[in-house]
Amino acid sequence: MNRNFFTNYRTLAGHVWRLNRVQIPVWVVSIAAFSVIMAAFLPTLFPEGPERQIIAQTMENPAMISMLGPGYGLANYHMGAIMAHQMLLLTAVTVAIMNILITIRCTRRDEEQGRIEMIRSLPVGKLANAASVFLVLTLTNIVLGLTVGIGLALLGLEGMDWLGSLTYGAVLTAAGIFFSAASLFFAQLTETARAASAYSFGFLGLSYLLRAVGDIGSEPLSLISPLGLVLRSQVYVNNYWWPLVVTLSAAVLVTLAAFKLNTLRDLEAGFIAAKPGRKHASPLLLSPMGLVLRLEKTTLIGWAVGLFVLGASYGSVFGEVENFIETSELYQQMLPTIPGFSYLDLFVAMLLSIMSMIAAIPALLVMLKLRSEEKANRTEHLLARSVSRARLMGSYTAVALITAAIMQVVSVLGLWTAAAAVVEDPFALGEVLAGALAYVPLIWILIGLAAALIGSAPAKAGLTWLYLGFTFFVMFFGKMMQLPEWMAKLTPWGYIPDVPLEPINSGSLILTILAAAGLIGIGLYGYGKRDIYG
Repeated sequence: MNRNFFTNYRTLAGHVWRLNRVQIPVWVVSIAAFSVIMAAFLPTLFPEGPERQIIAQTMENPAMISMLGPGYGLANYHMGAIMAHQMLLLTAVTVAIMNILITIRCTRRDEEQGRIEMIRSLPVGKLANAASVFLVLTLTNIVLGLTVGIGLALLGLEGMDWLGSLTYGAVLTAAGIFFSAASLFFAQLTETARAASAYSFGFLGLSYLLRAVGDIGSEPLSLISPLGLVLRSQVYVNNYWWPLVVTLSAAVLVTLAAFKLNTLRDLEAGFIAAKPGRKHASPLLLSPMGLVLRLEKTTLIGWAVGLFVLGASYGSVFGEVENFIETSELYQQMLPTIPGFSYLDLFVAMLLSIMSMIAAIPALLVMLKLRSEEKANRTEHLLARSVSRARLMGSYTAVALITAAIMQVVSVLGLWTAAAAVVEDPFALGEVLAGALAYVPLIWILIGLAAALIGSAPAKAGLTWLYLGFTFFVMFFGKMMQLPEWMAKLTPWGYIPDVPLEPINSGSLILTILAAAGLIGIGLYGYGKRDIYG
């Protein structure tokens, strides 16, 4: 490949780092800290004795294998084997998400918004931007892997030696580099950042699905999946490095293919042509709300399918969840503390809370789309016509509010459908559905927060994601880490009982709705007064 294509890519790498100087450290520190903190709690959650081996036996259940991956070292389930079995796959998926988001943001999205054209006008090679992004993320993944590996080794826990810990970190590095390469490849195929993200996350989901099916009964399928392949390193048990070599070799080949495609295509073009639009516009486009629905249709359908599958994956373990939780102090501490209910009932209550936070993601994506459209200078074209600011923002808000309710319903339907297939007497659908809908006003508060920031402090609108992450951490891990109760009260989820096991307080529900309405009102007022970007 012509070396001139890479002219000044190192200089551009510094530019890429500067653009991501906040996001990258936050990702690295969060993932590393989470991994080390979870490992530090393992001796408390999995004390020595026969109970630990009972837990190991429950891990041989096909449903658990499909979710966590195959268990290595179950005969001697020491701290290292537990850490690798229960945390490695989840962490690898998180690292993959980090790489997908940053890669697409710095390649196809920047190209879509015209930034790459400006860079190309300078003395840089045609592949300089792609190479610089891949270089920065490769170094990021290496630093992340070393940080996690060294942090785990320094804990000095049973079975967590230096070789195993560094192998653990190397697995994360290899997975991150591969998915960065895959995202770079998809960025060449598509014409838009949204399509590139859809292909990349679709590939991640397919990798997880192939691994799940392969781990249960077809080893070749797991080896095809990059997630399944890296798990074959058998961290803290045998510490094989050949899966990492294969994964990194595949990443190099995918990167070279991406570079080749980049040299063959025109700027802002892709190899997969965008679907041609209709000759005549849909009647929906006669209103701003119809336009929002048209723009977000594909994203919302994808999220609905994903949440249905997520709910079904949780429902598929209902047949064994009672026995599993009885032998796992870790999961007992995560469950709500309500006397008189079975572990299965408590598990359902916990799932409703978790899935409601996940359902908030597509709703927030819709709301924050208003800000991204403004930054892309498209909002002014609407406001220049007979569309008021209040109507435009109200349309995005209304779609986001409705999305929250729909996603809750879809996830519960997936949960119930799978549960009904594995247990004779599943939970009452109507009762659990009512409990799930009780969380919708909490999601509305997040939507209101996003609206208030868009209206009053648009540059800070992204803080909504940080608040959602804080909420998830406190509500999911707060009891296990014995965090003070007042931290839960900093989130909307801290003010609702554990539905459907506890009755819903209508007063709290009304106050929650009023709080969401107040935040939305602040957003509408601010949006009507401030300058529009561009």
